[in-house]
Amino acid sequence: MRVTRPMLALTGVAAALALTGCGSGGGDADRVPPTATGSLERLAAEAECEPDLQTDADTIRQALCGTGDGKYVLATFATDRGQREWIDTAKDYGGHYLVGRKWVAVGHEDVVAALRGRLGGTLEEGVDHGGGRHGGASHPAGHAAGHTAGHAAGRTAGHAAGRTGHSG
Repeated sequence: MRVTRPMLALTGVAAALALTGCGSGGGDADRVPPTATGSLERLAAEAECEPDLQTDADTIRQALCGTGDGKYVLATFATDRGQREWIDTAKDYGGHYLVGRKWVAVGHEDVVAALRGRLGGTLEEGVDHGGGRHGGASHPAGHAAGHTAGHAAGRTAGHAAGRTGHSG
């Protein structure tokens, strides 16, 4: 069943949107270094982040980095194809992405733009679905998407945990 990758995408997007919401403003770093490569730990070190590992599966490793409004998700992938499938699915939920070879950082626009100054990479943006409504109150798109995706995150965590126990 090919539900695993899209479900993993929801985990990262749910975490990123729940933590960061939708950002506006900010800009590109003046100087962009060559795109970084390596393990999650190496990328985190270059980004000056103490990674809080959330997912450690054969196909994807995800960690939370940063504090306050500077929080973001850093993920590494086993394959280029797996990364592209994850990003394509995640973009449906909005957000801002800094993309390198077999890695992605997801967070506020200004946060990923600043990270680009340390990690290089390409900035990509998800689909903006506009404002959402929940319980009769209007919420920004990031909040609504984070709330909706958050419901799927619990189911996704179970899938990821199941995959880590089946490595071989």
